[in-house]
Parts: sequence; C-alpha cells; structure tokens
Amino acid sequence: MTLRDCPEPTPAINDVVVEVRASGWVPTEVDWPSTWTDRANRARTPSILGHELAGVVTALGYGTTGLSVGQRVFGLADWHRDGTLAEYVAIEARNLAPLPGDVDFTVGASLPISGLTAWQGLFQLGRLQSGQSVLAHGAAGAVGTMVTQLAREAGAWVIGTGRAADREKALDFGAHEFVDLANDSLEDVGAVDLVFDVIGGDIQKSSAALIKTGGTLVSIVGPVESRPADGLAVDFVVEADRAQLNEIVQRVRDGRLRTNIGTVADLDDAVTALNPADRIKGKTIIQVRP
Repeated sequence: MTLRDCPEPTPAINDVVVEVRASGWVPTEVDWPSTWTDRANRARTPSILGHELAGVVTALGYGTTGLSVGQRVFGLADWHRDGTLAEYVAIEARNLAPLPGDVDFTVGASLPISGLTAWQGLFQLGRLQSGQSVLAHGAAGAVGTMVTQLAREAGAWVIGTGRAADREKALDFGAHEFVDLANDSLEDVGAVDLVFDVIGGDIQKSSAALIKTGGTLVSIVGPVESRPADGLAVDFVVEADRAQLNEIVQRVRDGRLRTNIGTVADLDDAVTALNPADRIKGKTIIQVRP
C-alpha cells in the first residue's frame, strides 16, 4: 500500500461524488477478487481500497435523484470500483443514506458493512424471531457486536463466542452467555435456532450440528461446507440498502446500537494503521478529513 495523488473522480449516470470525511476498513478486502478486477474480470490496478464511507455530497451525476449537493451521507461503495480510502469517491446514489447531523462521520463510516451484514444475516436470511436463540461467532468483533446487539434487541437469546480475552467485551455488547472456543465445549451450548458464522472450518462443522429443526446457519465466509441435518444453510455477500442503513443509524441515535471502533487514524497514517503488528480489535477507521 502506498499513498499517491490521483485525479478527482467524475460521477457517472446515477452517481454522486462524495468528499470523504471518514472511511471504514475490512482487512480481508485485499483477498477479494473484486478488489483487483472490474465486473468483466479485467484487471484494474492499482486499486483504491475501502468500501465504507461517511462524507458530504459535492457533485451529482446525470439523472441522480434523492440526494443533494452539501448533504451528509454514509454508505457502502461498489465492490468492483475504486473505493473510499481517498479524499473523494464516485459512488452510486442508491448505495448511500442520509447521515443525521448528530452522528459523527467516524461513527457513520463504521456502520455500513458491519451493520448491514448483521441485519441481512439475521433478519432477511436468518428470519430471526423473538424468543429464538442465536449463536454469534466472533462476538467481540466488528460484525459480531452488531449481530449480538441487533439479535438481543429483537428478543433473541444470544450466545457469543471468541477467545478468552473477548469474554468481557462480548458480554458488554449484550451476549447473554459466552463460549471460549479454545477452552469450552461448543456442544455444551445445546440446540440453537440460528448460527451466525464468521469463522468457517471446524467451528462451522460443529455449529451446524447444533441447529434445531427448521433453523438456519448463516455464513459470511464463503460457501457453506457443513450443513445442518434438518435446517437451512446460506452464505451471502452484504449489499447496500438505504432503508436498512436508515434503520441502523436510527438505532445509533437513540442508543439502542453502539459502534465497535478499535483504531482511528488519519489518511497520512493509513498505511501503518491498515497493516498493524498486533491483532485488530474492533473497526479500523481512517479519518480522511477532520
């Protein structure tokens, strides 16, 4: 990774240009094929990384409706286009939602991937209902803390998992119970209605065996290798959704949802921040402009 000057982007049809104030970062992004190719599978390097943003609209493309110049926004950039670790980004207007004035840009940039992933996995694909049980792997991580909070708010019993050092954080974000994957027996959890898997491998295999009849295994780590005997298994890639972003940010505003930000760094320090020597704890946010 290097910092370099690039031409300011121009908006295509139905695009806007956003002056980026803050950008979120997912470490696995460098392994995604879409980071390095366009939709026709043609190489597009060097690539500008980052897909989450909060900022201010500075220009509208032809035919763009629903947003205006000067408006505060946040959202999720297309996987196959240059991203948000930049001073400006061109992005489809439909991928953005208004960012209320009482929500900081840093907070706004932390919400799209983690929040939408949790929302879509729990409610669209997992069909979570009040009174059900959720096994949330990686419960202290950026996605896991969102899963835990949204599931608990929906009336579910939440069992978080992770390393021993994650116990206090997972419980603080709302898990009713915690399983130390290195030292506790996952089988002791008993049957659950929904597993939200961010790990895969042997953990996924063990988790699939716990799912009740009619329950669901939701994976964000690629095609499901271990399926429940009498339930559903789905994997998905998160998508931008304005209505869901509105739901998520409203929960932040009224205190029902907390962000899990671990590191905040300036753009000049982004290369170091995105290549940490220690384990990442929480979301990494690059503050592009004050």
